[in-house]
Amino acid sequence: MNTQPEARQSPSMQPPPIGMLAELTHRCPLQCPYCSNPVELSRKREELDTGTWQRVFAEAAELGVLQVHLSGGEPALRQDLEALVASCAEHGLYSNLITAGVNISRARLEALADAGLDHVQLSVQGATAEVNDHIANLPGAFDKKLAFAAEVTDVGLPLTLNSVIHRVNLHQIPDLVELALALGARRLEIAHAQYYGWALQNRGALMPPREQVMEALDLVEAARERLKGKLVIDAVVPDYYARLPKPCMNGWGRQSLNVTPAGKVLPCHAAETIPGLEFWNVGEHALGDIWQHSPAFNAYRGTDWMPDACQGCERREIDWGGCRCQALMLTGDATQMDPVCELSPYHEEIQTLAIIDSSRDDEFTYRRFARQPA
Repeated sequence: MNTQPEARQSPSMQPPPIGMLAELTHRCPLQCPYCSNPVELSRKREELDTGTWQRVFAEAAELGVLQVHLSGGEPALRQDLEALVASCAEHGLYSNLITAGVNISRARLEALADAGLDHVQLSVQGATAEVNDHIANLPGAFDKKLAFAAEVTDVGLPLTLNSVIHRVNLHQIPDLVELALALGARRLEIAHAQYYGWALQNRGALMPPREQVMEALDLVEAARERLKGKLVIDAVVPDYYARLPKPCMNGWGRQSLNVTPAGKVLPCHAAETIPGLEFWNVGEHALGDIWQHSPAFNAYRGTDWMPDACQGCERREIDWGGCRCQALMLTGDATQMDPVCELSPYHEEIQTLAIIDSSRDDEFTYRRFARQPA
């Protein structure tokens, strides 16, 4: 099985990345069945310490990164979160906290704002307590999220709501729009589940039928038009029902990078699913060196690695070959064209797979977090 082209040095200096996802921890109070984190999570003892993250933020700013998304897991489980936010502010990095909003007190939120936090992105699993708490597998989570959202806007921080959409909450898209308006959010992200990590194990319970997806897309477009200038609505459609692939991460190693809790630097969130790639660690290499020269980043950069059918396609520098991780999962070969593409020989197979999964009635398999030693 071919999993990667021959690793090579980039032919020229790469333009700097715009954004960096800083996965501060994999620890999380929620057990969402669509979680895109790896099946094997980093332990607390493996997490980068405060000083290392502060150095990484300094190197990110020097490299040209503009914004840092502080994520997890749940980043608020880091006791040094205020210091990390302050480090982003010190180096001129726009900081976005991606949180479940169930374990941040008003006092701590104010401390984060005082440290220089720029933005809060709150995940909601549904528009009602019944749906939200069932998906998160945490009773009382919805009420805590509502209270937290009110505190975010009261403190004066801009708020984005994010909801991963699937069969169980797809019918609530109109309610999620109204919830975003009621909470004073400036942006709502409607992102259909992507089947990586733990989500792949729950695909049969998450995959919605095609007709419901199409109806939902119409609802989103209508809401966008109606609320133009009042609420920005971003939507990510489910790949399995698409005709053309998305430019995953706007192209492999082109605009963003991802630092794991243990310090590996990845071109995309799920890149570790591809065997044979060599990921450099911030404990051994400077961030700029990793961006320019690491084998994993250069494996699928540009278009030279593409199969012949993609090389001659007019979209080769629009979708950049689509998703390498998805190509591997659905064809067994990471160098294949993304099977979402209607020209792929595997395209009909994934359409059939989606139909089969959407007809199943599986129960969620929740991620069980074992107690982690300090």
